[in-house]
Amino acid sequence: MKKNHLFYLLFILLFNLAGAQTITFISDKSSNPLPKVSVFGKDGNILAYSDIDGKIDKKSLSPEQEKFKIVYDNFPVATLSYSDFDKDIIRLNDQVNEIETIVIKNTKPAKYIFIKGNFNSYVTVNKRLNCYADGIVTYIFDNKTKKLKSTNVEQYRVYRLDDPKSEKKQTASWDYASSLSVPEMKNVGNLEEYKKKNTKVKELKGERKDEIEITGEFLQQKEFAFLGFRFFDLKGIINIAFEKDSKKTLKDLMEYNEIDFLKLKHKSEENYNQLMAYSNFYSTELGFINENDLEKVKFKKESSSYTSKFWENPSFPNMQLVFSSFFKDDLKEQENKPQN
Repeated sequence: MKKNHLFYLLFILLFNLAGAQTITFISDKSSNPLPKVSVFGKDGNILAYSDIDGKIDKKSLSPEQEKFKIVYDNFPVATLSYSDFDKDIIRLNDQVNEIETIVIKNTKPAKYIFIKGNFNSYVTVNKRLNCYADGIVTYIFDNKTKKLKSTNVEQYRVYRLDDPKSEKKQTASWDYASSLSVPEMKNVGNLEEYKKKNTKVKELKGERKDEIEITGEFLQQKEFAFLGFRFFDLKGIINIAFEKDSKKTLKDLMEYNEIDFLKLKHKSEENYNQLMAYSNFYSTELGFINENDLEKVKFKKESSSYTSKFWENPSFPNMQLVFSSFFKDDLKEQENKPQN
């Protein structure tokens, strides 16, 4: 009996120690978990990003950082010290930015359904920002099959840090602007396509929206080699938000967020570099059309292209302001070259 009791106490101790490594962000108003919370270090690195359960790993944080900026829904919501993370649960004000009402146009069903909105995209290397883009885009779906027919970028900005290098064999110093992408919502109208044997699906019912998280992993056991480079630990996380208590159709879509992870190095490098590509979309308009011929521009990563200051809209997901608060003038916008 004493031996069993000892093992029981040891199990409880180990369980508590393991649990103490996880921190959960929740809404101060509803107490619901908060996915997609970014934790920035004092140097501007993104140290942690909460999953659909609002959880991060405390091991990703370091006391040397001293202060941490907490960003939710593209807005800074708190500044915390390392001691604040001694709690298992941290409450955040998640209503700094009101959810924009989606405008419904041309409600009569037609051949295509369009979803217009704002996007931002950024790439980090070893948690440090490498490049950033944002803009306005419209997606066209076949109204019968719900398959994506076209992605139409209207305007966009591109930013790069002012310290690019071009050492071919030093992957940590590369400019990864070519990896900036508009969110790829190929299967958002057919959610069953995400439920493959190599993916995990979790759902969260929130106070204002319902969310689905899809996670897929590849190259977990063995690296892939190509032309002297090594690729390993490929992972993707997609989070799709719909109107609360809806049928989760295209007409209910509110947000689409994706993070792609990859570890990369040249064979001459000792350690892998962690690449993370974030892409986010927020719906603003929805309707039906019979023609798939919207005006669009080519998303060229070496320049910006806009004719209006779209980022000044209060509801725009302007993460550039967050990054600029760390990198100041080193984060430079690429020349604006409006396309005809």
